[in-house]
Amino acid sequence: MSAMQTEAAEHVHPIAAGAAGEMSRWERGRGQLAAKLGRLAHWEFWPAAMVYLPLLPYIAWLALKHRGLGVCTHANPGIPRGGLVGESKWDILQLLPAESIIPTALLGPGPVEPRCDALARVLHDRSWAYPLVLKPDVGERGTGVTLIEGEEAARRYLESQPAAILVQPFHPGPFEAGVFYYRFPDQPHGAIFSITQKRFARVEGDGSSSIEMLIRRHTRYRMQLGAYLAHLGERARQVPGRGESVRIGFAGNHCRGAMFLDGEHLITPAIVEAFDAIALRTPGFYFGRFDVRYSDEHEFAAGRGFQVVELNGLLSESTNIYDPAMRFWKAQRILREQWRIAFEIGACNTRMARGSDVRAAQR
Repeated sequence: MSAMQTEAAEHVHPIAAGAAGEMSRWERGRGQLAAKLGRLAHWEFWPAAMVYLPLLPYIAWLALKHRGLGVCTHANPGIPRGGLVGESKWDILQLLPAESIIPTALLGPGPVEPRCDALARVLHDRSWAYPLVLKPDVGERGTGVTLIEGEEAARRYLESQPAAILVQPFHPGPFEAGVFYYRFPDQPHGAIFSITQKRFARVEGDGSSSIEMLIRRHTRYRMQLGAYLAHLGERARQVPGRGESVRIGFAGNHCRGAMFLDGEHLITPAIVEAFDAIALRTPGFYFGRFDVRYSDEHEFAAGRGFQVVELNGLLSESTNIYDPAMRFWKAQRILREQWRIAFEIGACNTRMARGSDVRAAQR
């Protein structure tokens, strides 16, 4: 069975439920200690503040060189503050060519009942069906991104998220990637800085252990136990059959349990051309990361068959740095290069804008 067929089967083949055997207190404690030590030993699990602390002197130097910290926010003049913080995902998606993105609807803030009615109208008018992906219109690092299987789950989500949200049909993938693109505004074409392959975690049942137990016993997954349990909810207590493969995460965010792998080998002329074509049709965008889903790796390598889930601006990361094989100081060099480009693009946009103002004043 292909990866895509396996994923689709999870929505029609129920996980066998049963009375899960409990882990002993000693086994649970040993697993928790191993998880803590593992997070310390693997920098990809360190808090963001620890990862970015060594970068701050370099960003300060870039700000001094370009005469202002705010210069980098001009890297994307079409996005408020360049995409530094608080930008609307909906507004950014509206900048992109419609055929390149996953179909998306916006539900504004308000009481639950009118929003449930609005969601029902969206499904009817667009012939959409569950499962759906709901996520906050403003949010970072996958916070609030949830796979919704039916009306009751949608209602509960809307009750918990009173602010504006986006609604998207679930793209089955099974592949997801982050494509970091940049273009200098005085150049006709751009380049791909990096591609990150995203791998979603699975556990294999033994016929007697609950999904939670299987996660706790896994040397990697137990380091992100909280993220998996938050996604799984009551499903974490279910007992998969022997040999049954169960996907335990769906959001393509490292902090939500996805594994990130450096996808440099995926950077082909066809992919560069495909994303260049999208970016050139996106007003005011020069620097950021496309998060995309696709079903066939050969199609993707040919620059076809993918859809953009969302586009992140200035504060997006070149997420290939979180590859488990990536050394910390190599990741720091990648981040320094990323921010150097952001400042240079911002400075170029600033110069071009000033030149336009001067020419306009001279007319």
